[in-house]
Order: sequence, then C-alpha cells, then structure tokens
Amino acid sequence: MNKPLILVVEDDTAVRNLITTTLKAHDYRFLTAGNGESAILEVSSHNPEIVLLDLGLPDMDGVAVIERIRSWSNMPIIVISARSEDSDKIDALDAGADDYLTKPFSVEELLARLRVTQRRLATAPVSGPGQEAVFTNGKLKVDFAAGCAFLDGQELHLTPSEYKLLCLLCKNVGKVLTHTYITQQIWGRSWDNDVASLRVFMATLRKKLEKEPGSPQYIQTHIGVGYRMLKVE
Repeated sequence: MNKPLILVVEDDTAVRNLITTTLKAHDYRFLTAGNGESAILEVSSHNPEIVLLDLGLPDMDGVAVIERIRSWSNMPIIVISARSEDSDKIDALDAGADDYLTKPFSVEELLARLRVTQRRLATAPVSGPGQEAVFTNGKLKVDFAAGCAFLDGQELHLTPSEYKLLCLLCKNVGKVLTHTYITQQIWGRSWDNDVASLRVFMATLRKKLEKEPGSPQYIQTHIGVGYRMLKVE
C-alpha cells in the first residue's frame, strides 16, 4: 500500500515534532503548517491525501479550517486535540472531520488511525453483483454509484464517515447491526474508544436524517447492542 501525503497542522512545536518524527520513521511523506491560513494554503497547493489537524490554532479555530476544506474537498481529516468534551467532538465531526484523537495520544494509536484511513481511501464504495445502485426508503434515497444521499429531495451534506455508516445501515435494512460489527466495518477494528466514536457519529448523522430525533423514523437504537435501519413504507 502506497503511503499517502499527510499534512500536519499543529502550532505546538513539541507535538508537531513528535508527529513528524513518527511519520518519518514509518516512511510517510508529510507537510507541516503552524496555523489555519497556512493549512488551507497547503491543502489547496499540494492536495494532501490526509490532514492531521489541531483545533487550537493561533489564527482561527480548527473547526473553521475543516469547514473551509470541506467547501471543496472530501479528503480525510483526523482531528488531534486536547479538547475532550463530547460537544467539541460533535462540533468537529459535524463540520466534516472523519476521526477524532484526544491528546495525550499514543504513537501506536495514531499509526492505527492512519492505517484505517488508508484502507478507507483504498476502498471506494461500489455496487456489487445484485446490489442496487440506488437505495430508497421512504423519503431517503442513497445513490451508491454517485456517493450521495438525499432526504425529501434535498441532498444531505454528510462527512465521509457518516456516509459510510449510512450506506452500511442501508445495505442491511431491517437487521440489527452490533457495535462490534459496525466499528469493524467502518474502522477495521473494534476498540472501546471506537464505540464511543460511533455514538458521536450516529448522533451527528441522526441530526441530519431525523426530523424528530426523539421519535426516530429511520435509525433505531438497540441499547447495549447496536443500531438498525428501519424499513419505511
């Protein structure tokens, strides 16, 4: 598997050096940026395949950087931040981040997240034999070939991970998918932290999909087990 070009956006010199030293030791190519404007310039100029992004930048909040990048690109963005509140994670994921790693982090976990992201880059969703190119369920329509989803005729603006999660549920409509199964399909592994991330991603997906989250029409929670896409008549 070819190593992707990674942009490291981090203003803390010690943390930036830790990340870049790790990347260099594992033969990753990388660029660096110390603030938001430089990050946006590097993205537009060099088109990296993955962005590692700190949220606490000196010139703008990292969430604003995510929103700017998402206005023209779906490149994977992994947030690396000291902010550990669920609200911070939800804001970043809602803006378009694909993953969220909390400081302090282990080098091994960072490398694992990168490997999973590489696998996602190498595996674009395609419709296989017997798989309908377009899934319709009530007012929800997912065009697997085009890689987009619509609700009541309006396109849903989903992050890559939200879209992948929605596709997984749609392709298993009516089936209860366990937390372990979903995290293995989405991230290629099942760690306790992945189940926590899954809940955050599910919350952001539901905000976009369900008009009344308290009375879900499409995604049903099976407490302690997993989730199921309901068939809407």
